[in-house]
Amino acid sequence: MAPTGHILTLLLWGHLLELWTPGYTANPSYPRLRLSHKELLELNRTSIFQSPFGFLDLHTMLLDEYQERLFVGGRDLVYSLNLERVSDGYREIYWPSTAVKVEECIMKGKDANECANYVRVLHHYNRTHLLTCATGAFDPHCAFIRVGHHSEDPLFHLESHRSERGRGRCPFDPNSSFVSTLVGNELFAGLYSDYWGRDSAIFRSLGKLGHIRTEHDDERLLKEPKFVGSYMIPDNEDPEDNKMYFFFTEKALEAENNAHTIYTRVGRLCVNDMGGQRILVNKWSTFLKARLVCSVPGMNGIDTHFDELEDVFLLPTRDPKNPVIFGLFNTTSNIFRGHAVCVYHMSSIREAFNGPYAHKEGPEYHWSLYEGKVPYPRPGSCASKVNGGKYGSTKDYPDDAIRFARMHPLMYQPIKPVHKKPILVKTDGKYNLRQLAVDRVEAEDGQYDVLFIGTDTGIVLKVITIYNQETEWMEEVILEELQIFKDPAPIISMEISSKRQQLYIGSASAVAQVRFHHCDMYGSACADCCLARDPYCAWDGISCSRYYPTGAHSKRRFRRQDVRHGNAAQQCFGQQFVGDALDRTEERLAYGIESNSTLLECTPRSLQAKVVWFVQKGRDVRKEESLDHLSTLPPSSRNAHWNDLKQSKSTSA
Repeated sequence: MAPTGHILTLLLWGHLLELWTPGYTANPSYPRLRLSHKELLELNRTSIFQSPFGFLDLHTMLLDEYQERLFVGGRDLVYSLNLERVSDGYREIYWPSTAVKVEECIMKGKDANECANYVRVLHHYNRTHLLTCATGAFDPHCAFIRVGHHSEDPLFHLESHRSERGRGRCPFDPNSSFVSTLVGNELFAGLYSDYWGRDSAIFRSLGKLGHIRTEHDDERLLKEPKFVGSYMIPDNEDPEDNKMYFFFTEKALEAENNAHTIYTRVGRLCVNDMGGQRILVNKWSTFLKARLVCSVPGMNGIDTHFDELEDVFLLPTRDPKNPVIFGLFNTTSNIFRGHAVCVYHMSSIREAFNGPYAHKEGPEYHWSLYEGKVPYPRPGSCASKVNGGKYGSTKDYPDDAIRFARMHPLMYQPIKPVHKKPILVKTDGKYNLRQLAVDRVEAEDGQYDVLFIGTDTGIVLKVITIYNQETEWMEEVILEELQIFKDPAPIISMEISSKRQQLYIGSASAVAQVRFHHCDMYGSACADCCLARDPYCAWDGISCSRYYPTGAHSKRRFRRQDVRHGNAAQQCFGQQFVGDALDRTEERLAYGIESNSTLLECTPRSLQAKVVWFVQKGRDVRKEESLDHLSTLPPSSRNAHWNDLKQSKSTSA
């Protein structure tokens, strides 16, 4: 029996569409979709590996698409995971420190956990072996791991008989700042190379070129650095001119007003550097560095700087000499906390290293541009045919060239980003951004860089940025917010496979993989798909599905996608998307008593949607938008329309 009093029948219905009228602007900090850990698992979009020992203490990951494996280094263990599904078919190597080393480590005052064997180095040595190095209870050592395929099972075992000392190749402290790159058989490493973590240096070791490093205790070269990344990037077709680039932060000597100011640097040296003959014996003779700037232009020429580099990512292009460099920065300001992503071209980096040197006459002088005579060969240049071929080795360089490089390692001109400002700025304090990976995608209306940003809470943000050349305005579009791990944990490492369209994500306790996209989550109509502005996805006439540039995969010619504008009205014209949406509307009946309050739930899938309520006071009376958000229900029927909005545009139903 119906309750006493006037019964109110409510019909709740809605549809997803875009109408180009003013009145509402979506919050750009909201993602288009937010997916929980549980939802990612239910969608079969992710797979999680957790160590059967209950701990992982991950410190490094290596993606090997040739072997189709992901190698993971943790505490006392190295894992080989299946790229197809990391939770299936793993293999492991147990590699603990010896009992004697552990006992010695503890006696020297270290904690028992610190005295484990933490794997910090994993590199492809050749097609059959990996080079691995670990802390070894504060006595680092290196070995080789045999990998490959034998019958049906992948090979994965440690060749302990080939173990070598690891000093200069791996840090003593498991938590010490460290980067390394293997070029040929030469290992280049930036690390703190002593037991107490005081001797910061850049080393080359392992191969035939000989052991070489930066000078001891020379603050002009390195002053309390935090190493972030290292890469070999060729300058030209002459391999003798190849250079190593190190990305790090350090205390800035030239910031005279504040002794604790942190700057981000790019350090550069020649791969074939052999040091000097009389001075700088077994020391780098080509090391130079420049400041890497990421700042927001401000009023009166005062910029807001993001000085501390968190992560760096090199996006390969068709030209191996010119990758695109993405830097993830945070502020060291006491005023506010924020993060930014800046993009750099190699042309800007080379311009800085080919420009003037910084110079300081003495302790009481300011840093200035060096205007004196620069010796030949130019300090910092390599012994190569491109540079004249006069010198077969840096050991043949004149002493004045070696001495000048030693006294002038800093370049005067800073390296500025593309557009002279960040492509992304986050100052809302919601997350601390830790890791960065980038995928370049061909879309219907151009090329886009999709940023995957790992946070300190186990969340990955999938973001694109769109630059308007006329207004010089950068629009940020957060496509997805993905809760990768069930329990919030900082993301330590990310590897990306464009070939597999997978992201591999490491935290201290687990490794996850997640697919780049799940297009049908955006909705089942043309407008849903176009409003998403996801370059991976397009409306193919039937569903929202993976977008392929014209080619073998493009089975249907009918494709609708507009990443730059998200103009669903234009893209879906003639698709009867309004009528289609209404046909699929979910109808609900609710009952309420006149003059009482009743909760009407209307939660759209998109977080960038606006819910608009309408009041209809009679069956033949026109609907009117309600501005009281139904705090008290009048005796009328109400309809809820939700309009899926694209960012920074205004719509209403």
